[in-house]
Amino acid sequence: MEKKDIYEHLAKIYLDSPTVKKKKKKNSSLIERQIFIIIGVIVVSLFFILISVRTYFSKPLIIQLSLVLTHEPLKINFNFNPVKKEILSFDLNNANLSRFNRLEFSCKKSRAQDTVSLRVEIENSFNEKAEIYLKDIHHRWQKVSLKLTDFKTVTDWSGIKQLNFVVEEWNAQGKDGVVLIDNVRFVR
Repeated sequence: MEKKDIYEHLAKIYLDSPTVKKKKKKNSSLIERQIFIIIGVIVVSLFFILISVRTYFSKPLIIQLSLVLTHEPLKINFNFNPVKKEILSFDLNNANLSRFNRLEFSCKKSRAQDTVSLRVEIENSFNEKAEIYLKDIHHRWQKVSLKLTDFKTVTDWSGIKQLNFVVEEWNAQGKDGVVLIDNVRFVR
């Protein structure tokens, strides 16, 4: 190599700054692209998370399950001349009530002078029965709220067969009368 070639070679190495800057620009533009891609992925992920959260909270949550949708209250007409009890029964078709906390309904007796008690009974698919007695129903509408945990002998709430309202002869002062029941529902 001649001196001239050596000087040109050294000049290219030390003085040719555009080639050095181009290498830095290539590295910095690669890093900028990677940052841009990462930010894009984060933005798209947040967008999908927000959409899924919005759809989850926009779904209606079932907080109560109503059993009777009639315009008039249901009647238990009891006349204890030939029979010993009258039953108003709801077939629940093995309803899963495991996520519910209370049974609510409204009730009243037809005459103020009557003394009537009401037995509320729940039976599951394993034939476990539990009952709660409501003593001396009022002659004005009263809202009743019973905790499902108070039905002690029912252990599995995933398959409830029946809900019964019972008026028995030994729990009524008179031999006949009417008990009205309305707005029966299970509530969370």
